[in-house]
Amino acid sequence: MHSSQSAVGSRSSENLHCLPADFPVVALRAPDGACATVALHGGHVLSWVPAGGSEMLYLSACSGFAPGQAIRGGVPVIFPQFSDRGPLRRHGFARVLPWQLIRQEAGADSASAVLRLEHGPQSQAFWPHVFVLELTVRVGAASLSLGLTCRNVGADAFSFHAALHSYFRVHDLAQCRMSGLQGLRYQDALDHQDKLQAGDVEWGTGDLDRVYTRVPGPLRLSGPGRDGGATLLQIGQEGFEDVVVWNPGAGKCAALADMPADGWRHMACVEAARIARPVTLLPGEQWHGAQDLHCLTPSTHR
Repeated sequence: MHSSQSAVGSRSSENLHCLPADFPVVALRAPDGACATVALHGGHVLSWVPAGGSEMLYLSACSGFAPGQAIRGGVPVIFPQFSDRGPLRRHGFARVLPWQLIRQEAGADSASAVLRLEHGPQSQAFWPHVFVLELTVRVGAASLSLGLTCRNVGADAFSFHAALHSYFRVHDLAQCRMSGLQGLRYQDALDHQDKLQAGDVEWGTGDLDRVYTRVPGPLRLSGPGRDGGATLLQIGQEGFEDVVVWNPGAGKCAALADMPADGWRHMACVEAARIARPVTLLPGEQWHGAQDLHCLTPSTHR
């Protein structure tokens, strides 16, 4: 099935209840029931529910969902600047501009969509370069795959940061841990020190802001589920060399107008990123990065 039009998706996921009724989204549903919802605003993934499972992404009901505003939660697209590491607005402009739906398909075992953001008056108000940015979203069974491609279609080279700023829903942050980063060095944005990760990452009371560089393999995020059982998420990536681990903690969360005061307890950000070594594209070149998510919770395999 092919469609070139966006649709206001089903509000069946708890993440979607807070959206305005006319908020334009692309609703993806695989034959096995796995589904994802992507907003045209920012090319922003709002919801992911594996087949037979529950919502895997955290989305703040306090987000404004308004033109020019970033959405808090889900999977924001960070481009062409990470955080305040440059002269542009924080995290760049891709997450606050309108994207176009280029293609939507449903196959035998998955559903997918391709969204595009191109250079134009809105982007050139921030950044002078000529580019095409595409996000491919594919959902099926227990997996969600996100691919980000940037093409230089201009006459001059340019460099950029990129990240998929994934917010994962957790039942109790204090009991969550993540393996796969042990032995790696990271930049701690809280005290601006370089440090070594000795064992698993443990969020504890939150307030983490770390960039791990040259991450070699998949990560595993584990913690208690809302039904008392354990949840396990495998996080893989390609093209993205770095991983960002972030949570604002209680104090900083209370100061965020687009977050509930206790929201920090129910989210863990694990971002696929390209930060330490920005991508440089010559005219005609392209770069591709991907984040692949697989839910290993038993309920998704019934």
